[in-house]
Amino acid sequence: MKRLPVFVLISAFFTGAIPALAEKDFLTEDEIEKVREAQLPNDRLKLYVLFARQRIDQLQRLLSKDKKGRSGEARELLEDYAGIIDAIDTVSDDALRRGVDIAEGTTAVTTAEKRFLGQLRQIEDRNLPDVDLFRVALKEAIEGTSDSIDLAAEDLSARGAKLSAEDKQAKKEAEESLAAEDKAQPGAANAEAAKTGATDVAKSDDDKPKRKPPTLLRPGEKLPDQQ
Repeated sequence: MKRLPVFVLISAFFTGAIPALAEKDFLTEDEIEKVREAQLPNDRLKLYVLFARQRIDQLQRLLSKDKKGRSGEARELLEDYAGIIDAIDTVSDDALRRGVDIAEGTTAVTTAEKRFLGQLRQIEDRNLPDVDLFRVALKEAIEGTSDSIDLAAEDLSARGAKLSAEDKQAKKEAEESLAAEDKAQPGAANAEAAKTGATDVAKSDDDKPKRKPPTLLRPGEKLPDQQ
């Protein structure tokens, strides 16, 4: 299956296809099209669950055979799976921020992810001879699934309120930071202006004719060494 480059996925996000945090092409072209068609968050969550299940099933089939060079494919499947789990959490958070009811989708997510977590841990327990070549990806997939399960178990209303509060705090901090920068810039400009003014005054002083030192000699009289 042909995979999409990063910039295509980013463009897909702005058209409502996938969540913003997608950092790599963990979806195929067909999958992105299906996500684009699933406009409702609950439908989109169920679709991501399906994609995650497909990756786990492919991984299990791959590891059931002693196939040379399978570790690279196993790592890719695990990375794709982890990206899908991140997408699930992002879709959920976005829906809760907007006050959308995602109880149906969250139930489907929780049920599926518990199964996925058990399957991933079974793979870990098998201690396959080539596991070191995809151990990091496996560990991240397990941790990501566990975290997502914990997130889905939270009270949805409380989770939505928490996200809104975090957004407000982040907005406030951003505004304060911008205000501080704006406040600092005029001071810097004034300091630069003062420095420039001082330089100009110095130059002006240098241009003025210099005063002769005072003398007690009469007009036309010279010192002995000047005669």
